[in-house]
Amino acid sequence: MTATPRWLNSEQKAAWDSFIRMQETLLGRLSRRVRTDSGMSASDYIVLANLTETGGGRMRFLDLAKLVEWEKSRMSHQVGRMAKRGLVTREECPEDGRGAFIVVTPAGYRAIEEAAPMHVEQVRRLFVDALDQEDLDTLARICDRVLAHMAKQPD
Repeated sequence: MTATPRWLNSEQKAAWDSFIRMQETLLGRLSRRVRTDSGMSASDYIVLANLTETGGGRMRFLDLAKLVEWEKSRMSHQVGRMAKRGLVTREECPEDGRGAFIVVTPAGYRAIEEAAPMHVEQVRRLFVDALDQEDLDTLARICDRVLAHMAKQPD
């Protein structure tokens, strides 16, 4: 026998619906602008930004997939497409024959360096400029709380 669903009340549903609408609208507009401004897909941008900001241009494949919350197959396909365009390379890991590193190429560095200023301007225009510092601080606390909660929940 299945448990009775814990339906959302009207206030919870309104908050959830607003969050989803905002997220999808924001990500959709940012994705379209990245494509228009740089010719890169949003997925290209996410991979390159994470590699250059957190990995020093080089990261283990599985660590990168986990960082961006993608399945291994999605990351593999994305890296393959980017490698064909010369944005990244895949290098075997000498310590672990099954592991691999994803490494940004000079062309990948140029692409992210050209796209990042346009992207951050759009983030500022569409998101940051709509909020004051207190709103940003509150939103950061809420997001951190939800992320910490999710980390404790089974996947």
